This record gives sequence, structure tokens and C-alpha cells, in this order.
Amino acid sequence: MPTFTSYDGTELSYRTQGEGEPLICLPGGPMRDAAYLGDLGGLTAHRTLVVLHARGTGASAEPADPGTYRCDRQVGDVEALRAHLGLERIDLLGHSAAGNLATLYAAAHPERVRSLVLVTSIGWAVGHGTTDEEWDEAVTVFADRPWYAEASAGLATIGPDTPLPRILEIVAPFAYGRWDAAAQEHAAAAEQQIRWEAASAYHGEGAYDPEATRRALKALTAPVLILAGEYDAGPTPAKAAEIAACFPDAELVVQPGAGHFPWVDDADAFVRAIAAFLDPEVRTVTVDGVRLAYRVSGPESAPPVVLVHARGENSTHWQGIAGELAADHRVYAPDLRGHGLSDHPGRYGFEDFSDELGGFLRALGLDGATVVAHSMGGAAACLLAQREPGLIGRLVLEDPPVFLPLDPPRPVAERPEGPLAFDWSVITTTDAQLNAPDPAWREGLPSITAPTLVLAGGPSSHVPQERLSWLAERIPGARLVTIGAGHHIHASRPDEFLDTIREFGL
Repeated sequence: MPTFTSYDGTELSYRTQGEGEPLICLPGGPMRDAAYLGDLGGLTAHRTLVVLHARGTGASAEPADPGTYRCDRQVGDVEALRAHLGLERIDLLGHSAAGNLATLYAAAHPERVRSLVLVTSIGWAVGHGTTDEEWDEAVTVFADRPWYAEASAGLATIGPDTPLPRILEIVAPFAYGRWDAAAQEHAAAAEQQIRWEAASAYHGEGAYDPEATRRALKALTAPVLILAGEYDAGPTPAKAAEIAACFPDAELVVQPGAGHFPWVDDADAFVRAIAAFLDPEVRTVTVDGVRLAYRVSGPESAPPVVLVHARGENSTHWQGIAGELAADHRVYAPDLRGHGLSDHPGRYGFEDFSDELGGFLRALGLDGATVVAHSMGGAAACLLAQREPGLIGRLVLEDPPVFLPLDPPRPVAERPEGPLAFDWSVITTTDAQLNAPDPAWREGLPSITAPTLVLAGGPSSHVPQERLSWLAERIPGARLVTIGAGHHIHASRPDEFLDTIREFGL
């Protein structure tokens, strides 16, 4: 395990894991062995985690001066690690108590921070800690859980002389969104992982000067993500919002169903939020409570075009087309709900995707934009063009499904093994709708006023081509062009795809 020497001569260790740009991770506890972070739910697929072992924990040496366990005195450890890694600026993540350390580092070295992520961190450093009374009130969210009565009775036994390990054992069920076997195993490791005498010193007297820290943070230009758990008592989402307000450029994300260890409760949701924030090419917008990731390129003053992906895909599948269009367009490529880095709300359907696309256009002020949409995305765009005729300027439908009942109907699909880049429920829901679509979806086609181009993939596409002819005939003034490339025209024949849509007026 690699080591480096900190400001006071203490030899500290860190581990690296994953792929991509480095993300320095500070474990909480306080003073807990970094092993409890694991791979942060699979965040290693997006970033190289550089996980610091705090002094006196894990493989790091004990300091000569126990006073350096105090949070503010560990700021020098983070700076020494940055210098050791040779990084001009760092992406920094702090969990729980270590969110305070990350905050103090950002206040002391704002020019060294490229981005800051605070995960379920009580804001002692900025003066927004959680009182015992607030915590007691917050945990009543679990009142309907079968374990609540026994756990709540345990809280009543806590007194000034209760040992810290015993307190941790009592409060453990309240720290997770689900008190299941995985949570219990994760919690059970804490007693042996925390350096208890160091933990007592971490928040010691003099560690924090909230007013001075808030003043210093005004110089921080880096974006900040505050991630809170819906069921976390410290901080609650409301308290996390107060913490976010202390930073010039902060975004608050509340992970549904999560507690204090959100990567344990729902690893996929945790990773999507963090990965989207850390990717400089990705932005986010919330539409009807659903957080959507999207990619944008091209001159800001150029005419907008929105690229909408197919079922099971995401914005990255437009990469080549987006790069070409960005020469003279402002190109937006969203991840629809249940796909890519956007939220997986569990509710899907063509109406949902259509409403979401409309909300996306309105939220970003893209009324009148050209919409180029593939397959499932095309069906959603088609519905939107019917329902809100003035919202879309020009419409390109690439080999979309046509809302005529399938004969024979599609059988229930079996989920493939292994992880997926989308929510499988999208498949089951939309297949059922394709088998028996709402008749209103096709009856409304004549109400589309946007100039429309229907691109057909030819005989090698799984979409019946006669249906696309039927579709084009019912949209006023629509033009039908066949490019014999199969269902993925823009990927298989990008040059012809681009020539055709440019001839259409892009």
C-alpha cells in the first residue's frame, strides 16, 4: 500500500482502486478504517478512488501528538496527499464526519479544489450540526418498521456514561434505509474499525470556527454536491439544504430511500448521482422531481437541437452525431428516466417519457428546438408533438415504433444476467404498451404541426416498414426517407443520416 509523509512527519497510507480521474475520498466515523467505504457502490467504474487512511487508522501510523486527531489539524494531511500525488487541483469526497474535514480543506485551499462532494455530512464546520432533539425527531420516520420499538427503547438507555461503542450499536438501525442483512453486516464491522480515542478528539474544542469557515468558502469557485439520504437523521434533507446554502455553487441531491450510508442502501442510485456530478461533460436538471442528466455541446448562440435516445441506450449513443451537429448547433442529449446517469424513479411509459421530454425542453428554454429522436425516444417525441404542437420546431423520427397493436404480441421478456445500464422495468412496461397501445396515440397524429421527417431503416429493421409509411401518411406534410441501415441508422450509416437531416433543414 502506498504511503507518504504528512506535515508533522507522520507516515500515512492510502489505497487506489478503479479507473478514470482520481477522486480523493476521506472516510468518516469519525476516525474509522477506510475499509467501510468499499468501492463506494461501484463508483470505481467511473473514477479512480484514492482513499486516505486517516492518521492512526487502517495502515497509517499513529501521530506523535494525539492532538492532531482533531479535524482541523488533519487538513494538512489532505494537502500533503495532494502534493504527493502531484495534482494541481483535486476532486474531493468526504463522508459523514469527514465532510467537515473536506469543508475545512476547501476553505483553507479553495484554489486546489476542482469539485467537492459531501456525502451525508453533518455540517459542524459551517455551524449547521444536528442536535439530539432534532435527531430523535428525525428517526421517527422509521416508526412503522418492525424493529423500531426495540431500537427506540435502546435509545432511552443512552446516558452520559454510555460507552461510545455501545451508543454506536444502539443507533445503528437508524443509519440505513433498510435494516437488512447487508446493512447489519456493514454496521457490525464498525466497532473494530473505529479508533475510539481518536474519534473522541476529532470534534474536540477548537476544531471549528463556523463563521470564519463560511467567510473563507466565499472564495471557493468549485462546484459542490451535497448528497443527503431521504431517511438520514444527521443530516436530514432539510439540514443538508442549510449546509448547501453555505457554498457559492452547491447542488443538493436527496437519494430516495437512503440513510447515512447511501451506497449500501442503493449503490446504483448513489453512483449515478456522483458520477453525473463529477463528469465535466454532464449537467443535470430536475423535471417533475426526476433528476435528468444531459450532455450539451456547440455554441450557446447556435440554434438548438435535442437528441433523444432509444430504449436501453443513453446520451452517449449520440456521440458521433452530436459532434458533427455541434459545429453549427447547440446540441442537447438527455438521458431519459431509467437510463444512463438519470434517476430511476420506477415509473415508466411512453406518456412519462413524453411528459419528461416536454418538461426538459421547457426547463432549458428550448421551445421551438429541433428534436431528433430514435425508436422509443421517437415515440415519446411523437406524442409530445401531438399534445403540445408549438413546443417542437422540427421533428425527426428515426425508425420509431408505431402505435398499432403488435400481432403477435411480444412475450414477456426475461431479464438478462448481470448489471444493466438502464432499469429493466422500462422494458416490461413499454412492451406491454406496444402490445396494446392507447388508440388516442395514433388518432392524434393529424394534430402534429411541426415539419416532420420519418427515417425508416429498411427491411433489416425489426420495425415493420409499412407501419412507418402509414405513420408518415397521417402526419400532415411528413416526409418519409428510407436508409437501408437497419434500426440504428445514425450509428450504422452516420454520413447518410447527417446528410438527410441537414437536407431536411438542420
